[in-house]
Amino acid sequence: MQCRYYQQKKCLSCPWIERPYQTQLDEKQQQLIKQLTPFQPLELKAPFASEQKGFRNKAKMAVLGTVEKPILGIQHQGQAVDLCDCPLYSDSMQSILKIVRSYIRKQGIVPYNINKRKGELKFIIITESASNNQNSYMLRFVLRSLKFVEQIKNTISQLQSYIQNLHVVSINIQPNHAAILEGEQELVITENPYLPIKLNNIKLYIKSKSFFQTNTYVAENLYKTASDWVTHLPINSIWDLFCGVGGFGLSCVTNIDNTICNDIKLTGIEISSDAIECANKSAQKLGFKHLTFKSLDATQFAINQHDIPDLVLLNPPRRGAGKTLMQYLEQVEPNYILYSSCHLTSLVDDLNELSNYKILKTQLFDMFPHTSHMEILVLLQKKD
Repeated sequence: MQCRYYQQKKCLSCPWIERPYQTQLDEKQQQLIKQLTPFQPLELKAPFASEQKGFRNKAKMAVLGTVEKPILGIQHQGQAVDLCDCPLYSDSMQSILKIVRSYIRKQGIVPYNINKRKGELKFIIITESASNNQNSYMLRFVLRSLKFVEQIKNTISQLQSYIQNLHVVSINIQPNHAAILEGEQELVITENPYLPIKLNNIKLYIKSKSFFQTNTYVAENLYKTASDWVTHLPINSIWDLFCGVGGFGLSCVTNIDNTICNDIKLTGIEISSDAIECANKSAQKLGFKHLTFKSLDATQFAINQHDIPDLVLLNPPRRGAGKTLMQYLEQVEPNYILYSSCHLTSLVDDLNELSNYKILKTQLFDMFPHTSHMEILVLLQKKD
């Protein structure tokens, strides 16, 4: 993929971009093989490839420059770099970034100057959902204070007239002079707080502070693979730990024709209350009866349970599930563990705690092209 920002050394966020894409996949696969060979996986599948450009569904842009000429992008070596044409984003996302940039200028919303500690608008975050060939969007403004809140509320209809299917608009207040993307206070200024994302015939929902994978095409196939791997296993109960908005758990109990396996008991646990609210909304739409989604710490939930499920789904953050949880699972021995990891090192650390398990299958999903990062799916079974 060609990128003028990288060629001009204005943005180096994709350090592998000059390598042929197949070479990128081969190098990642070799890293995976090297790290997982000691665990003797029974089946190591070929990598699942991404689109090479236009694959990111979320743009997080610092708002730089001046009120007369705002810049959406990054600060690189003291220079503000506008990234509205970044090829990681779809053509429609690039167009919307430019519309938002124009809106900021016309409304006179002053970009925050980190050196002078003046100004108001720190970041804009846009999420794109492509469902049924129709894109819809969520837009977040990250402001230093409440100064421009009423003005944005009063003029947001203008922005919606330019951006078709702008479903959700919110304002986050981040008052601190620190390298923190967002603050605690979130003001949703549209009537609807949910952005729907349909994957494999399952309608998921995200709110402004919910986590969702940034590569929709790969995420859809990651969920489908997870579902395919467990479909024919003898499973009556599932824990979905670090469940987010419920993508893995709901995929694993929903057949491809969108019918529900109502004999399976699903319990989803996630610390984010917004994510749990979204997961419950999806489950209600699907009509799934035997489920519980709760906003709790995943490790504390697990170690206080007595009824151990047949399958544990794990999708932790980069730091991994952690020694306490993995040692507990090793002790109580659920029949199967399905682990989705975005960090190979923490995955290996966690797998080292599971001496009573064998790896049945593993596969690399290239969620993050042009970088060394990867998503790995691993299915484990308790040894006889």
